[in-house]
Amino acid sequence: MELNNTSAVVTGGASGLGEATARALAERGVKVVLADLNDEAGAAIAKELGGAYVHCDVTNTDEVIAALEAAKAMAPLWSAVNCAGIGWATRTIGKDGEYASAHDLDIYRKVIEINLIGTFNVCRLAATAMSHNTPDVDGMRGALLNTASVAAEDGQIGQAAYSSSKGGVVGLTLPLARDIAPIGVRANCILPGLIDTPIYGAGPASDEFKARLGAGVLFPKRLGFAREFASLAVELLSNSYMNAESVRIDAGIRMQPK
Repeated sequence: MELNNTSAVVTGGASGLGEATARALAERGVKVVLADLNDEAGAAIAKELGGAYVHCDVTNTDEVIAALEAAKAMAPLWSAVNCAGIGWATRTIGKDGEYASAHDLDIYRKVIEINLIGTFNVCRLAATAMSHNTPDVDGMRGALLNTASVAAEDGQIGQAAYSSSKGGVVGLTLPLARDIAPIGVRANCILPGLIDTPIYGAGPASDEFKARLGAGVLFPKRLGFAREFASLAVELLSNSYMNAESVRIDAGIRMQPK
């Protein structure tokens, strides 16, 4: 699938995996819309890349549509990448055996709402927008790419909410791809492992923590780089024969219970 002279929407594009993917797409001649809640960083990166920034909560349909329309205004929309998401770590039950100390149900709902429902919201709207594209020689009109996590398969203690949401994203992949195949849009999913993003902070303590995490990786024994995720993202978008796949990028790690 040709990326040059097309546009893309990248949710969570103002930092981490989303930013790296936006930069990789821009290098391929894509006009990128960063859809994020970090207005300052998003606007600065968009200006640098010659794209656009749209303040966007992925659970808000109007804001997602605004991001899609901003992309269409620059070039035909052929790619949508979901990197927006949140994490949470809480055990299902508390230590005191009281009902009140069980996992907060509102937090569980929030994680599902953003990570899973927000992802689907972008997919359903982006595919609708792509359905109006003029198809290429394969009859293709675009591609969707979602971000899950190895926690979808190797969920650790305290990750009930997060793993549920990411497992849902993996489970979404095949039926989504089947739903949108008639309009010529593909859908794939990446399950990243331990990737070095701003979530780990900075400084000596952060570096020491990341080194300990990296020691548990099969090989190479380090955290992944966001640009490595972005490289896979661009491949899944551009390779026309990649469809309905969920691909781990984790250097062989299998997460332990804790």
